[in-house]
Amino acid sequence: MVSEPAGFWSRFLAGLLDGIIVGLPLYILSNILTGSSNDNWLLQLLTFLYSLLLPVFWGGCTIGKRICGIKIQKVSDEGPPGIGTMLLRNLVAGFVYGITFGIGWIISLFMVVFREDKRAIHDFIAGTEVVQFK
Repeated sequence: MVSEPAGFWSRFLAGLLDGIIVGLPLYILSNILTGSSNDNWLLQLLTFLYSLLLPVFWGGCTIGKRICGIKIQKVSDEGPPGIGTMLLRNLVAGFVYGITFGIGWIISLFMVVFREDKRAIHDFIAGTEVVQFK
C-alpha cells in the first residue's frame, strides 16, 4: 500500500508542536539543572535524543507527528526507522546542512514544498519519507 506523503504544513505544524510540548519544558528543565541558558549542552543532548530515539521506539512518530497524523518510515519496506536510519537522518543530514551553511536546509524546504514525493535531503540520505497515517 502506497502511503500519502506528508506536505510542508503538516511537517511544520508537527515541528512546532514538538517545540511547544517537548522543547519548551526541556528548555526550562535544563536551565534549572545547569543554571544556564547560554550554550546549554543538556538541552541540546535531550533534544537530540528525543528526535533520535522516539521515532525508533514509537513507530516513526514524535509527539508532534503523532498529533498531526504523520510518521517517518523507510522507503524500502514502509517500516519504522531503526537507530541507524535515524542517525543518518539526524547526524549526517545535520552535518550536510551545517557544511552548506544552511543552504541545504533551504533546498530541503523547497523539496518538501515542490516535489511530488515531498522528500527532503535528509530523507534521501536516510532512505526515509514522511507520510500520513490513519
